Amino acid sequence: MTQPPDNERGILHPREQARHRSLHRLAAGPDAGRFVEWYWIVEWDLDEPYTAEVLPYPSVNVTFEQPGGAFVNGVCTRKFERELVGRGRAFGVKFWAGGFGAITGLDVGSFRDEVLPLTDVFPDGDRLADLMFTAESDERRRAVFEAFLRDHLAPPDSSYELVREIVTTIASDRSMARVDEITDRFNVPIRTLQRLFRRYVGVGPKWILRRYRLHDGAELLAQGEVAELAELSASLGYFDQAHFSKEFKQQIGLTPAEYATRAAAERQITYR
Repeated sequence: MTQPPDNERGILHPREQARHRSLHRLAAGPDAGRFVEWYWIVEWDLDEPYTAEVLPYPSVNVTFEQPGGAFVNGVCTRKFERELVGRGRAFGVKFWAGGFGAITGLDVGSFRDEVLPLTDVFPDGDRLADLMFTAESDERRRAVFEAFLRDHLAPPDSSYELVREIVTTIASDRSMARVDEITDRFNVPIRTLQRLFRRYVGVGPKWILRRYRLHDGAELLAQGEVAELAELSASLGYFDQAHFSKEFKQQIGLTPAEYATRAAAERQITYR
């Protein structure tokens, strides 16, 4: 099993969130790992409501929520907000970008920014949900889900494997900032690239480039590792600081400077 990352990428105000809920991840098994990147488990027990904010990955998630139900969460192009209140938990399945489309044959772009009941995608989803909710541990829930997935495993798909390789490269290579760099590196015509990304991922390659760069920026700001915003903007491939600040605020709701200030205050609360 490939171990999931131990980082806060995509989680907004991570230290603040950590005071209101717990989070841990489980690796996917070798067969399911062709499509599932990792599993995540969030638990909370709160006297006062708290709104958790996430800048989502370009991935479909299947979630089993108590209380709540079982859902398929399409790729979310906006900041995701979830009010946590009382006591609850969620077991989530984070698919690789393109993985859900590959295994189901669905056009993932058709339910972008939507949340569907699990039974809308899998007719036997009610039985799966019952097994997931009655399992005695998260490791057992993983085993239940992967047993279910084995009945739905798709044959090798070269188009999906290409999409997954491209998205993984975008996520790890900060020097890649333009779509033409993708088409050159992978020798894929732009129209083919756009068609593949809509079908398998649900969003275009340009959007993914921008989302991962915002992930990088928010994570560095939250960790207090940014000395100059102009240097950060340039390192992320933005034309200038103003462009970065505008897009950051549009997606996250704060300017980079405001986000950094809030993060600095939270670090003082956490460690004093």
